[in-house]
This record gives sequence, structure tokens and C-alpha cells, in this order.
Amino acid sequence: MLGTAIGIAAWGLITGVAMGKSGLPLPLMVLMSLLVFAGSAQLAVLPLLSHGAPIWVVWATAMCVNLRFVIFSAQWRPYFIVYPLWRRLWLMYFTADLNYVLFMRRFPEPRPAPEQLPYFWGGVATNWLAWQVPSLLGLFLADAVPVHWGFGFAGTLALLGVGLSLLTDRATGVAGAVAACAAVAAFALPFKLNIVVAIASAVAMGLLIEHAAARRAPSARGAP
Repeated sequence: MLGTAIGIAAWGLITGVAMGKSGLPLPLMVLMSLLVFAGSAQLAVLPLLSHGAPIWVVWATAMCVNLRFVIFSAQWRPYFIVYPLWRRLWLMYFTADLNYVLFMRRFPEPRPAPEQLPYFWGGVATNWLAWQVPSLLGLFLADAVPVHWGFGFAGTLALLGVGLSLLTDRATGVAGAVAACAAVAAFALPFKLNIVVAIASAVAMGLLIEHAAARRAPSARGAP
């Protein structure tokens, strides 16, 4: 995780500055950074909170942005199912995108092993510190950062870099392209609901591709 810590730290700083400039109470933003621990969800709901959007829109947006963690958790389940529920809930809080990618590369076989939990904790501890320290720093120093520095665009580039690192096969690549097109097409929707449309479109396309691949697999096995 040390190789990606610089990028995570930059993203955390950007998010912290954005939250600090939102006009929302500082204690609320600190609590949000510590409890939510999901940069994309924080950035997605920030303008909604600032403009007084209905709470159901805030919750729905955050949940849709974080739907990918349902997939991550399902993939992690065979590795950590041997642990009690309270420990799995503790692990759940620290899960993150790049930790998932690196963990699955390190342990491609979905079965428990003694070295998996130390590897997981080493990765998520590095990731958590690389995010929280710059994020809180950005919160407290937001007023000292000039607006013309263009942190919004830098944040978009940081998110884009993380997103592209997750496009590892044809299914995820097509789903990502569909999400990008849907987000642009639905840009005029209020409350940034184009993000929700993009996520729903990507999930639907991914499921369609997986379903088609599953149907082709038996035919391929039956071929001479």
C-alpha cells in the first residue's frame, strides 16, 4: 500500500479541503471523515448537504456510490467467514478499493489462510492513515487554501485514477464506459442524481455481461 499511499493522501487532502469549504459545521465534518471513511461517497453527498437536499436523497446517493462494497464484501466472505461476526464487522469498516484489489491479487484462491489477516491489516492500516491524516489536515486548513488552486479538478483526476485501476477485464471495462456515458447523458438531473444513474447503468451492464458469459461457458465445455 505504500506505493499508493501518496495518491490516497492527495485524494484525502482534496476531500478535506472540499468539506472544509462547504460551510457545514467543523465537528460534523470531522465526524463524517472518521465514521464514513469513503471518499467518493463524501464528495458525492457534500453538495447535497450544503444545499439542503432531502435526507433520503443524501442516503440514497451515498448508498448507490458505495454499492461496490457489497461486491467487495461478497468476494472477501470466503476468506473471513471463519471469524466471528463482531470481528467481521470490525474488518468491514476498514475495507477499501485498493486494499480489495491488492488482496485478491495476493490471494487468488478463495479459501482461508493464516497469512491473510495480517496482510489485510497491514494494507488497511496504511490506507486508513494515508486517508484520515491528510483529510483532517485539509479540514482544519481549508481556509488557508486558495480557491483558485482548482482542487475540484484535482479531486476528479484522483478519483479517475482509482477507478481506472479497477478496470481489470472486459466486463469492468465495458461497465465503466457505460457508467461514464450515462453520467454525462444524465448530467442535467438535480442533486447529482446522474451519479446514481451511472452506477445503476454500470451494475446492469456488468450483470448482463456476466450472465452472457455464464451461458456461453456450458456451450464451450460441450464443444468437441
